Amino acid sequence: MSAQLKPLKNKLIQQLSTIYQDITLKQPIDDIADALIDIMQLTSEIEPPTPFTNHWSETDIILITYGDSVIKTGQAPLQTLKNFLDKNIKDTINSVHILPFFPYSSDDGFSVIDYSSVNESLGSWQDISEISQNYQLMSDLVINHCSSRSAWFDNFIKGEGQGHDFFFTAQLDDDLSNVVRPRTSPLLKEVVTGQGQKFVWCTFSHDQVDFDFRNPEVLKAFTSIIRQYLDSGVKIFRFDAIAFLWKIVGRDCINLPQTHEVVRLLRTLIESADPKAIIITETNIPNTQNLTYFGNANEAHGIYNFSLPPLLINTLLTGNCTHLKRWLMSMPPSQDGTMYFNFIASHDGIGLRPAEGLLNDSELDNLVQTIESFGGKISWRTSDQGEQKAYEMNIALYDALQGTVKGKDEWNFERFICAHAIMFALEGVPGIYIHSMLGTKNDYNKLANTHNNRSINRHRWDDDELESTLANTDLHHGKVLSTLKSLLSTRIKQPAFHPNATQFTLHLGLQLFGFWRQSQNRKQSMFCVSNISDKPVALPLSELNLIVTEAWVELISGDKITVLTEEIMLSPYQTVWISNK
Repeated sequence: MSAQLKPLKNKLIQQLSTIYQDITLKQPIDDIADALIDIMQLTSEIEPPTPFTNHWSETDIILITYGDSVIKTGQAPLQTLKNFLDKNIKDTINSVHILPFFPYSSDDGFSVIDYSSVNESLGSWQDISEISQNYQLMSDLVINHCSSRSAWFDNFIKGEGQGHDFFFTAQLDDDLSNVVRPRTSPLLKEVVTGQGQKFVWCTFSHDQVDFDFRNPEVLKAFTSIIRQYLDSGVKIFRFDAIAFLWKIVGRDCINLPQTHEVVRLLRTLIESADPKAIIITETNIPNTQNLTYFGNANEAHGIYNFSLPPLLINTLLTGNCTHLKRWLMSMPPSQDGTMYFNFIASHDGIGLRPAEGLLNDSELDNLVQTIESFGGKISWRTSDQGEQKAYEMNIALYDALQGTVKGKDEWNFERFICAHAIMFALEGVPGIYIHSMLGTKNDYNKLANTHNNRSINRHRWDDDELESTLANTDLHHGKVLSTLKSLLSTRIKQPAFHPNATQFTLHLGLQLFGFWRQSQNRKQSMFCVSNISDKPVALPLSELNLIVTEAWVELISGDKITVLTEEIMLSPYQTVWISNK
């Protein structure tokens, strides 16, 4: 082994030793480290990653979409998607997260049958590579589980071949009372195998069988998958449901130390293969637990900012920013080499676990009831005490913001744009769901067909219908797209909106939510203030630190600010970005 690879191997040995310290292995740790290096095709030419390096800037915006969110007759959906991107968003959005594009059996892609193939109904690896040539490509690594119809699980049932020992099993009389799960279905699935009856662990559904990472062969298999994705142009890896990865009977089986070490090890391998590749962990859990996936800037590069959606939506529905402001003040700045991945809508529902401890039970109930009154659905989980608790709210974001706790009103569009103006300005990298960019509403037909609450926010647009809809000035869809693109066009030019630029929360009362951003070179200051109520509110400029020697401008409107002692009257849900540059 070359001298350049020895430090890497030593680091892997240390990490593997931590992961498998309580496991009797069939293979020496030294050999496993060699195998991982070979699988990742790492040579003496590797460049060790520079710690605490930001591989992102204010220009980075990620669009979240399914491969078939837009379809056209006679054309592969991935080709239709690329055409949509090129035509509508390439001037403002430089990255795209294509949700699982592999063959699958359920959960809209998250029950993967074959990790190495592209779903033929979507297109090919060539289509994926072509998108990656023009956009930073983000892909899911569905690492906790796979489909019960996969070849691996078939081999598990037969008791031979790759996969025969890939899955976690337990016994009916095991103490599983402490296991934390986001579902109410039975945890164990009975399976008759060539070696007798077994009970397979299923965190999410009985079609999604959990891997057993105590077996290093599983780690090797996923290392091979990662290598293939890198070769196909993937730059950003979304570690799906990573918090549940490691299981120990008798424990809660969430956020275990071994899980964190697996993330660190995979980061070591990925960075060694591509120093600019990024890991974002998807951990829909309480806020303080979520933050632990940064490690010491040696685990995830980015974490989903899961508390933002329920808190921001609650703020706009109640007209009171107390909880959002209190949470923002408590959030640690992301140190160099890490960033928050901000989003307020996605293919999943609006998770409520990340609001635990931030909103009390009464406030959560009020939020849930309001969303239900706007046509949303609620998904449930079983709590530690055996109670049924709301797990997530399923609703299109545009419909979620069609009114307040008082009921529906005329401010739907303004409230929706306000939510995005706040999200775009916050510390972190923004992720925008395609159906937010298009102002898509609840899809009740899809919900009726699938009986899956999440389908309500997974509409599939016909390309011709979409283009016609966007061109119709009487509909809100085109107005939403053009307004969000205008905001993004402004955002990506501001150094103060770098994901790691300084942020301080402002104290402007209950109806004005504001924060200050400063560029890393300290040359640009930005005051971002939103009226989060349905009544006009005055913003006294004297409450902001507008330095008299600077020339100030409100970037969204383009208006210059000349009298620093005056008030600006903010309309309901109006946002201002006041900058000295």
